[in-house]
Amino acid sequence: MDVQRHRRAGAPRSLDALPEHSASSPLSIHALTVAYGRRPVLWNVDYDAPAGSLIAIVGPNGAGKSTLIRAALGLLRPASGKVEFWGRPYGEVRGRIGYVPQRESVDWDFPVSALDVVCMGRYGRIGWVRRVGRAHREAARACLSRVGLGDLGDRQISRLSGGQQQRVFIARALAQEADLYFMDEPFAGVDAATERAIVDVLRALRSEGRTVICVHHDVQSVREYFDAVILLNMRIVASGPVGEAFTRENLQRTYGGRLTLLDAAGEAMARGEVAPRGGHGA
Repeated sequence: MDVQRHRRAGAPRSLDALPEHSASSPLSIHALTVAYGRRPVLWNVDYDAPAGSLIAIVGPNGAGKSTLIRAALGLLRPASGKVEFWGRPYGEVRGRIGYVPQRESVDWDFPVSALDVVCMGRYGRIGWVRRVGRAHREAARACLSRVGLGDLGDRQISRLSGGQQQRVFIARALAQEADLYFMDEPFAGVDAATERAIVDVLRALRSEGRTVICVHHDVQSVREYFDAVILLNMRIVASGPVGEAFTRENLQRTYGGRLTLLDAAGEAMARGEVAPRGGHGA
């Protein structure tokens, strides 16, 4: 194996590439394997995230995308391997990491306001048993304004639309003032206005030097929204800058026969036979 070939700066990682790890990387995954019972879901995953980038995790259903995030955050116990953040374990840097779970995993009937939810993102700074003071509530309101919900802070979360609920959870993550954000399908089931608002937030975070890693299901928008990509199907098929790793060959290796359906949908949209999903051009 030509070791130097795999160490070129910016070269997309493939199944044959040697893993490299840096203490400066916001996320380093070392030989991570996760299994449910005896069934492996992730197998021997190695990855270093580029700092200050928007990164998409892409792959078919059941490929282990959400599992990868949950294992990285210590929500699942791996069978082997380890995860580090800036060269340190999660417990030492948890205050620098934000998380937006899938909206379906949240009990939206819980009787709290949108502002209350966002204030939860401040607990790492004020402590769980201390009162949320005026300064922290104002910081939370500013985060709601960043996602376009500045006038809905007092509304019960059960009275918000699905897209608005998603924005509230992103505002809660923003309130943490983290350096690294994990978002599990932030665009799933949202309207076009919410999608544009989320994209604006992601780009603002990148401009501030933050790193955002998103589980993403829409391959059509990967090139437009993200700087780097992880193509995952139990193992990392390829990873790297979108312009280098997000190729037809790597997509075929990731999705297999399912890619033909994605191609057919894309061609139908190009012919005007299918209306594109809400404008992506914000």
